[in-house]
This record gives sequence, C-alpha cells and structure tokens, in this order.
Amino acid sequence: MDTNRLLLIMGLFFVSFLIYQAWQKDFGPKQQSFQASGTPVQPADSTVGPAPAGQPTTQTDGLPSPAEGQTQSPPPVSANAVSTQPGKLIRIKTDLYSMRINLNGGIIEGLKLLAYPLEQGKLDKPFPLLDNQPPRVYMIKSGMIDAKRQSLPLPGASFEADKDRYDMGDKKELTVALTWEGENGLQVTKRFIFERGSYVVKVEHQVVNGASGPWTGGTYVRIERDFVKKSGMLPTYKGAALYSDEHKFEKIDFDDIKSYKSHHRSQIRKDIQHGWAAMLEHYFVTAAIPDKDERVTYFTDTNYSEQNKDNNRYWVGLVTPQKRIEPKADQTYAVRLYMGPKLQNVMVNVAPGLELTVNYGILTVISDPLFWLMNWIHSWIGNWGWSIVFVTLIIKLLFYPLSAASYRSMAKMRTMTPKVQVLRERYADDRQKMSQAMMDLYRNEKINPLGGCLPIVIQIPVFLALYWVLLESVELRQAPWMLWIHDLSTRDPYYILPIVMGGTMFLQQKLNPPQMDPTHQKIMQMLPIIFTLFTAFFPSGLVLYWMANNLLSIAQQWMITRQIEQASRKKT
Repeated sequence: MDTNRLLLIMGLFFVSFLIYQAWQKDFGPKQQSFQASGTPVQPADSTVGPAPAGQPTTQTDGLPSPAEGQTQSPPPVSANAVSTQPGKLIRIKTDLYSMRINLNGGIIEGLKLLAYPLEQGKLDKPFPLLDNQPPRVYMIKSGMIDAKRQSLPLPGASFEADKDRYDMGDKKELTVALTWEGENGLQVTKRFIFERGSYVVKVEHQVVNGASGPWTGGTYVRIERDFVKKSGMLPTYKGAALYSDEHKFEKIDFDDIKSYKSHHRSQIRKDIQHGWAAMLEHYFVTAAIPDKDERVTYFTDTNYSEQNKDNNRYWVGLVTPQKRIEPKADQTYAVRLYMGPKLQNVMVNVAPGLELTVNYGILTVISDPLFWLMNWIHSWIGNWGWSIVFVTLIIKLLFYPLSAASYRSMAKMRTMTPKVQVLRERYADDRQKMSQAMMDLYRNEKINPLGGCLPIVIQIPVFLALYWVLLESVELRQAPWMLWIHDLSTRDPYYILPIVMGGTMFLQQKLNPPQMDPTHQKIMQMLPIIFTLFTAFFPSGLVLYWMANNLLSIAQQWMITRQIEQASRKKT
C-alpha cells in the first residue's frame, strides 16, 4: 500500500464518517426515558379540555396528583395550559439583548443577540435567537403550577408592568418586575434579572399567599420551537438536550420526541439532580438551569400531528419540586436561563456540562485540547485564520517523527521504481512470483511498504477532531482571515482555497512513487479533482487547515525525498 492509495482510503473514510453521522441522526438508537427509580416511563397523553370561563385550566392526563405538602414535582404542563395568546408586549434592551416579553404569561417571545449580527458587518440586524413570527416559532415560557396541575397565573390572564420599555443603559444590573393578582388572594411577581456582560438571565417567581388556606406548587420552564430541518453536508445537531450527573449529555432530537407521540406516549420524563434542559442549534443554545440542589422533573413533548404539519411544535423543559406556602406567607422560586452563543469558556462557569452543547461527538477528547490551543493562539495574534495555520504547524511538528518515517519509506520506494518495473515485466504472467520478488526486494533494501501508511492513518482522528472544532465553534462564525475570506465558517465564495488545496494534492502525488497499474494511475490522477469538488462546500477554515497541512507536508516530503535520492545516487 502506498500513500496515493492511502489518500483515497482517507477520502472514503471521511465520506463514510459523514454518512455515518447522517445515519445516526435518522436511524440511530433512540434514548429511553427513565424515572428516578430506573423503570421506563410510559406516560399517558396530556390533554386539556376547554375550561369554564374564569376557571383555571387543569391537566387531566390520568396521573395522580402529589399530596399536599409533598415536594414531588407534578407532571409537566401541557401545551394548551400555557398557550400563547395575543397580549401586550414590553421591550427590554441590555448590552447583549433586545428582548420582547408578552405580558400574557410573561413569555419571552423575541430575543436578538446584539453582539452577533445576522449578516456579517450589519450590526443593525442582530441575530434573532427567539421569535414568534410563524412559521418560525422559538420562545421560552415559564410560570407556576400547583398540586392540581393548575397553571398560575391563570390561562389568559396578563401580568402588569410599570412601563412599556426598559433599558439597562450604563447600569450593571436591570430588574424587570411583572405582577399579577388572582381573585383567590394569590399574588405572583415575576422578575427578570439581567447582569451586564452576562448571557444568563435569572427568572424569579415570588408567590404571596393571601388566601385563607395553604397553597402548594412549583415553577416550570418550557423551551418551545418549530421543527428545524437537518442540514446536509454539515451535520450539526439541532434539537433538545438534557444533562445529568448520571447520564451526562443526552441529545433528544425532534424525531425522538415525535416517536413518543406516535406511540401514544406524549412525554419523555426524567427526574434529575444537578442537571439542565436545553434547545440547541448550530452556534447558539437556550438552556433552563434550576437550583443545583433540587431534584427536578425534566420533560419533552410535541403537538405533532400528520394533519397539522405546518404548525408542529417541539419543547423541552423542567418542573421544580413543589413547596407549601402557608396563608400570609410567601415563597420565591428561581431558575436561570442561558440564552446565547455556545461560548465554552463562559458556559463552563454557568452550569456543569453546559459547555458540552458544543458537541464534538466521540472525538471530544482530541477536539477539546485542539480548541484550547487554537483559542490560546488567537489570544495572541487576534486572527482565527492564522490561528488555524499555527495549529496546523504545531500538529505537524508533533507528528514530525511519524511523518518523516512515512516519507523516508516512500522516498526509498521511489528510488526502487526502475527495479520494480523490471520485476513487473519479468513476472507479468505470474502475479504470485512478482509479489514474492517485490517483497524480497523490499526486504533486501530494508524498506517497509507499509511504513508510509501507518503514520498517516494515525493522523486521521486528529483531522476529524479539528473538523468538528472548526464546524462547532461559534468563535469562527463570521470570523475573517484575509483578502477574500471574510467568514471562516462558510465556504470560500470564489472557490480559491479548494482549488489551491487540490493543487497541493496534485503536487504531493508527484512526490510519491509512480503507479504501475494504469487503472490505478488514472484513479489517482482524478483524486485531486474529486477532493476539490468535495471541499468546495466545506467551511473555508477547514479547507485552510487542509491546504496548510498539505503545503507543510510537501515541504517536508520534498526535503526528505531529495536527501534519499542524493544518497541513492552516491551508492550507485
């Protein structure tokens, strides 16, 4: 086996890897939900009938309600119990957010990230992370739910705010308070607490019991969004995720959620301590994070139906343990929301495992140090493109002994080309004798025909790990390199990098031992063209790495080949 053939194998391996990723999304094993006891959950459908006027909506999913005073969490609220109704909007602006809140339920139904423009250079058009403009629906709902599964405030009831617009200005913190008071004496104050420079928003529900009897309930958060189609060439994950100490990071995509619905199991539920629930897309994440000491019920659900495909919604969320509030007493329930970019160095300090939403898959153990190295280099030079080049150089230096051994083996085989050609002509009619004669030749010349393969095979996981780093890192979104490369996370608009990369592959072939088999030779000649077309739609940052790696390999291989050929000429 020679390097040309190995390059073809590497290409097939890489394509197979991408196919495997796509297969896992469509046909991979589905995760099963478990209760705290470890038994599979078989929840019934959550259905909500029309409520009498002025009465709270109650879930009737057939599951027993927890006894008054217990700290058990009730089953998650259904879609109808907290459905979005037209209501008055208030607007909030901080140093990082532009937010819309619907006072009917206090729902976050609009959120723009001011530091992340939708299009490069257009800061006046920030990226809309959350929105409620069908067909795109992506919002966060939260509120209270009591032991009888009644939501609070009552469905259709609105909070009140003291003004329509809030602006953080130069302040370090901004608190937006919404109030609601029911006829039964219960009062709820919902506070959104923003801190300057933070993508974490604290949401508090303070319940004051003005009734004559005790009230028991907990708070819920539900992240809801429309269906998101899977991307083709770039298989980034989009869907729900849960985290727990026991199972760590678990992805539950839309098909998983839908499969439970189609089998008449409307919800996946898990009781988790030290966890969080999130909805992920390529570079951004929204996560609900409860108090770390509480054991919380997490759930997913959908309103999916074949008759309503254009209005399908999927959600993930949590319900906190219930607490008993005596008459004339009050209780505050708090959760945190992370709504923003997947910045690993930020998320690692927000909640355990939240940085895993930057999903490198099975190669995380390699990808993490590669990202750390690239980020450290960027802190010095301030350019992500050159950071990729320097990471490539460092990787090349680390693998230099292996690469050198590979290139020496290929160079020695190259000097044996005339002798190999003689053997092919001598034993043209007897392939077994020809193979034996070639092995004897390699043994006498102390050449290992496999010596050029293993070092390159070892580097394949590193290449794939860096592929995921460049694909998943929001830091590279809209990051320029130089000249015409204005965004390393997208393809080269003029296809110059893929063409240059293909040219470097062609030069590498010229340094390798020539192919004796005409058919094999034609395949190898097509390989640079195939890879040029294949990488034309890759992120330019990945093609930059590949090109830089090829150029460094060409320089190293040319130097070693020249040394070997000079030594061979001296012997003759």
